[in-house]
Amino acid sequence: MGFADDYLIPLVDEGLGNSAYLVDLGDGRALAVDASRDLRTLHASATRRGLRVAFAADTHLHADFLSGAVQLGHDHGAAVLASAAGRRAFEHRGLVDGDEVDLGGLTLRALATPGHTDEHLSFLLLDGDRPLGAFTGGSLIVNSAARTDLLGAERTEELARAQYRSLRRLTRLPDETAVWPTHGAGSFCSAPPGTERTTTIGAEKRANPLLAAPDEDAFVARLIASLGSYPAYFDRLAELNRRGPAVLTAVPLLPALEAEQVRALLADGGHVVDVRPAARYAAVHIPGSLSIPLRDQFATWLGWLLPGDARIAFVTDEDQDLPEVVWQAYKIGYERLAGRLSGGMAAWQEAGLPTSATAFVTPDQAPAAPYVDVRQAAEYAAGHVPGALHLELGALAAHAAEVPHGAVVACGHGERAMTAASVLERAGHSGLTVLNGGPGDYAAAQGRHLTEGDAR
Repeated sequence: MGFADDYLIPLVDEGLGNSAYLVDLGDGRALAVDASRDLRTLHASATRRGLRVAFAADTHLHADFLSGAVQLGHDHGAAVLASAAGRRAFEHRGLVDGDEVDLGGLTLRALATPGHTDEHLSFLLLDGDRPLGAFTGGSLIVNSAARTDLLGAERTEELARAQYRSLRRLTRLPDETAVWPTHGAGSFCSAPPGTERTTTIGAEKRANPLLAAPDEDAFVARLIASLGSYPAYFDRLAELNRRGPAVLTAVPLLPALEAEQVRALLADGGHVVDVRPAARYAAVHIPGSLSIPLRDQFATWLGWLLPGDARIAFVTDEDQDLPEVVWQAYKIGYERLAGRLSGGMAAWQEAGLPTSATAFVTPDQAPAAPYVDVRQAAEYAAGHVPGALHLELGALAAHAAEVPHGAVVACGHGERAMTAASVLERAGHSGLTVLNGGPGDYAAAQGRHLTEGDAR
């Protein structure tokens, strides 16, 4: 058993593809690193071990979730540790390269590692002079490095070159040093393949394809070539984190709304988000509502498809986890939650209000119609139906006019495709069919084979 087994508690957010860390300091106190605003799991872990969070460290101004550091300061009296260059507008200890924080037996050393963001710090955890591990945030991650285009296309190459230097600095640590990144598989800040979320310096030197680049120019070219699209809400969260998220003094709730209240909100420019499974939405839904099934990826698509100031009412099934809906929204800055439709769709129908339905079919039932693939570009390139029209879900609203009438809308399984159909229906499309399955299933039903390569 090593330090990580006994004292380090990874807290993985599968939906956003990120890891926070809780470090048991051995004296009833703990260090939290890159905690999100949804602190349910962290609080539960700390309570089980009888820990008070004494320190909350953030590696950078996160773009994909609201930081929980301010809340930990309120709830636990935690000292917030973060880069002085981030100019955070709330009480914190601003650190610069080489600064050290005495954790009581262990030491946390700040290492300037710009690239993912300008003010990015990694935190080296030391036992005396011996490095135990490095919290590398969005710098060195498993088999990759985090994206460098979040501050605009004009700075992408500059930050990629900074990322190169930061990774080279980290690889000078001893090979046995553990690497504890924040971003991992599933994160739009990095999205490397694989399931491993932690690594070591030695393992990355052997296996990370970016570190295998022969020189800086090759590194930059490889990193930039790996960049895909990212959710729209990323463009606003860094500034919200700089200002500091509002402290929550009570658990946010979803009030019950009558059908007429939901209708009025929609008519007044609000949004209705239906979180039921895709098949339930397909059978009957409120016209103009947006289908985002409640699952790990719910927050990503909420933040990609709705404006940050959206007033939202939810349609749920009675057995769905309402706190999960609320926390996924709150952790990315959506707080104008009007409530949920009391009684669900049955109440809406009993009120005599209009409804819609969307065809949801298996591959063998799909009509002969244009095939629209709404997956990410990398997924599409790895294998798609020949002749498919490729429009990523995140960009679909801006390209709705390009979708042929009566198209078959598809993704990898069906959830994103149902979301896409709801986006298209809001834009005036009708007669759409959503595929309950993926491109391989569809091609097999048609007696065809997938093709590879980027969209033309």
